[in-house]
Amino acid sequence: MTSGFSLEKRGFNDLAGWGEDDPRELIAALRRCRAHILDKKPYRAGALGITAGELLAAMDAAEELGSAASADEARTFFEAHFIPFFIRRDNGGSGFVTAYYEPDVEVSDTPDAVWRYPFYRRPDDLIDLDDNNRPVTLDGSYMFGLLRNGVISEYADRKAIDLGHLDGRGLEIAWAKSRADVFFTHVQGAARLTFRDGSVRRITYAAKAGHPFTGIGRYLVETGEIDPVKISMGAIRDWLANNPDRADETYWRNRSYIFFREEEIGDPALGPVAAAKVQMTPGRSLAVDRNIHTFGCPFYIQSESLTRLDQGKPFRRLMLALDTGTAIVGPARGDIFTGSGTEAGDLAGSVRNDANFFILVPKAAAERY
Repeated sequence: MTSGFSLEKRGFNDLAGWGEDDPRELIAALRRCRAHILDKKPYRAGALGITAGELLAAMDAAEELGSAASADEARTFFEAHFIPFFIRRDNGGSGFVTAYYEPDVEVSDTPDAVWRYPFYRRPDDLIDLDDNNRPVTLDGSYMFGLLRNGVISEYADRKAIDLGHLDGRGLEIAWAKSRADVFFTHVQGAARLTFRDGSVRRITYAAKAGHPFTGIGRYLVETGEIDPVKISMGAIRDWLANNPDRADETYWRNRSYIFFREEEIGDPALGPVAAAKVQMTPGRSLAVDRNIHTFGCPFYIQSESLTRLDQGKPFRRLMLALDTGTAIVGPARGDIFTGSGTEAGDLAGSVRNDANFFILVPKAAAERY
């Protein structure tokens, strides 16, 4: 059922900081997940085997509760419906968290000499791949490919698309002023677009070209361009701005390319619609390895070294698995959604911390572990 890790049963009193956490916002998040499961389709279970059906008992109770009147009531709710398990990796290593956010990007609905870097919708010749149709020439990590004249092959990569591969196909959603704005939106997977008439729309992940993600920050550290102690999203942006003659070749080291779909703003207090097909709660939503975990599962994340998100205090917070990402691989690996806009970006920029992961298993499933 699992490989490379085990689950160890704990009590809520074993979770450092549990008594001070305020998970009230997650009651509403569970209700949103419930509506998707019942109205659309259940979430696919990960290798751990927790099913949407097993999560529904807690989600039904969240619907009946409506909202928690206090932090104590919210904690009592989770204590009544879940049992925490520590995720222990077989190699003895700790878990690891990073963070991401939703950028605000100024755009135009028409291109010109200033507004010339497009956000693209999904092309119609990009197809989903699985073990049944993936050519042997493509690595098993490729989940998308090109279908042309009945033949499947790899899709164009970032360099080819930046150099005009999709020109003239009418796929542009909007145009930004800088390639950096587009590139970092690809990394984050979503954005709020502010058009020149003042209107605001959201875009969120629709598909990718299929190529593996390569972090350009690591490349800039390995080549001595940025001090590893100072690496952050801001530092990478500054380096790209200060080295325009080398920027494109640096972007192109990351062959991965993201396509978007347009979304309604929805509740402006919440983040974009994530892979779980519901809007994310800032500071309480977690991207996890979808091959292992099931969307809608709560996780308690404890990191003594991560202090930038809670005003200098250690990060000890209950979160909900609502998203996933190419770089999020492993049972105790998470990406924290910090929110939308510049301040959220500043918070997310340099989060790279060891952490303990506790998964809250629905009581109906806990006896299996």
